[in-house]
Amino acid sequence: MHRESRVVGLIGHPLGHSLSPVFQQAAFDFHRLALRYELWPTPATELLDVLARIRRADCLGANVTIPHKVAVLAHLDEVDRTAAEIGAVNTIHNQGGRLKGYNTDASGFARALDEARFAVRNCRALVVGAGGAARAVALALAWQECARLTIAARRVDAARDLKRSIAASGRIEVRVCAIDEVCGDEDLIVNCTSVGMKGGTAPDASPLADHQIPSGALVYDLVYNPPITPLLRIARSRGARVLGGLPMLVHQGAAAFTIWTNLPAPVPLMLARAEETLTA
Repeated sequence: MHRESRVVGLIGHPLGHSLSPVFQQAAFDFHRLALRYELWPTPATELLDVLARIRRADCLGANVTIPHKVAVLAHLDEVDRTAAEIGAVNTIHNQGGRLKGYNTDASGFARALDEARFAVRNCRALVVGAGGAARAVALALAWQECARLTIAARRVDAARDLKRSIAASGRIEVRVCAIDEVCGDEDLIVNCTSVGMKGGTAPDASPLADHQIPSGALVYDLVYNPPITPLLRIARSRGARVLGGLPMLVHQGAAAFTIWTNLPAPVPLMLARAEETLTA
């Protein structure tokens, strides 16, 4: 790579909570790359303008977060097979002015579960939410052959759409329900919404009530800031195991780093930088 400085951006809205610049810049610096990671707050009305920015020669690519993971699909030149099956993109690579989309959320999610020593195969899983992150998580659980998958969402029509996508893959049967209908008999609960996120619209709320969380479950909140969300506090009070979203964030970011640079990501360094920032 030439030494003239290039940029990578994060597009989404809001972005005040993001740790991506901290650990991605640490990875760029570790490999002595002339790359700068930037935050690009992007309301929906500005999405096309920002995608045009990513096509410029000085931009290597971007990460994509809430609420654009599904919307960007229609504006890319190419999408890899995993992202196409999931129906959401979280990583864009600028290949000579052509934008190719990838999804590293599914692999990052699975890697974090492996590190937590949770076996997905034959478990009863609940996914809360039906947006871009939920699509990646639900497909990852289906690929690993969970015994039962329930999708609970505020918008049940979106959950039904996700159910159809999973059914089309020919893997598992899926249930759909409203969030207040969750019965609480799952082995794994994954929050894929932004409820409880610092800087979000509901930072002090939990997507589930205490009676919906069984004591024997692993409760996995993809929200990583704050480290202990309202959902995880409730889960702990119920005696459940908890897992925050930071490991998934770093692992999906590490996969994106390799897509952009074709270099191995320094994962321990990236995780350490993210943890230091959260606890500062």
